[in-house]
Amino acid sequence: MKKFKVAMGAVAMAVTLLTITSCKDTKKSDEQMEMDQNEMNHDGDESMDMDKNGMQNDEMMDRDQKTSKATAVLNSYLELKNALVADNTEVAATAGKTLLDALAKFDQSSIAQAQKQEVIDIIGDAREHAEHISENSGKLEHQREHFEILSKDVEDLIAITGTDRVLYKTFCPMYNNKKGAIWLSETKEIKNPYLGRKMMKCGEIQEEIK
Repeated sequence: MKKFKVAMGAVAMAVTLLTITSCKDTKKSDEQMEMDQNEMNHDGDESMDMDKNGMQNDEMMDRDQKTSKATAVLNSYLELKNALVADNTEVAATAGKTLLDALAKFDQSSIAQAQKQEVIDIIGDAREHAEHISENSGKLEHQREHFEILSKDVEDLIAITGTDRVLYKTFCPMYNNKKGAIWLSETKEIKNPYLGRKMMKCGEIQEEIK
């Protein structure tokens, strides 16, 4: 009987040790699962941050591409427009030359293939009118005639490339025997490049371009 009690006591101790070990292993397993879960959440947060940063970088690249493609052309065009507003034919001729150079250097490599021929045609036509303006200092009305068509070319160009600034498409109803003509402006204030000081405020904004 004494041997049996000893044996039973040994079994009880073994069960107790097994239970304690099992509890420790369970606690360790729970802690490990929690650590693994935290690592997964951390990795997920990093992945989301990377995706968000990637999207922001893509948006910045898109803006930079639009800027690099259109900025030089727009800067020269607006300089020309302001010269015509001031009835300054010499400055208009200089701006026409600057615009001609900007159009010649226009990068078409990133234009979609479906639109490439259209852009080539627009650039070719715009260069012809910019050249006429640059070569006709002293002939203000002649410069304005070419500026009218040039304005349509620039409008068509930025419809494809986009623009890095807000522009205002403005319409003069009195120009060319009341046939009217559009121009693009960097401000809402009406300053007419077709009629200059004669009718500086003649015109209305038709569209805001962003």
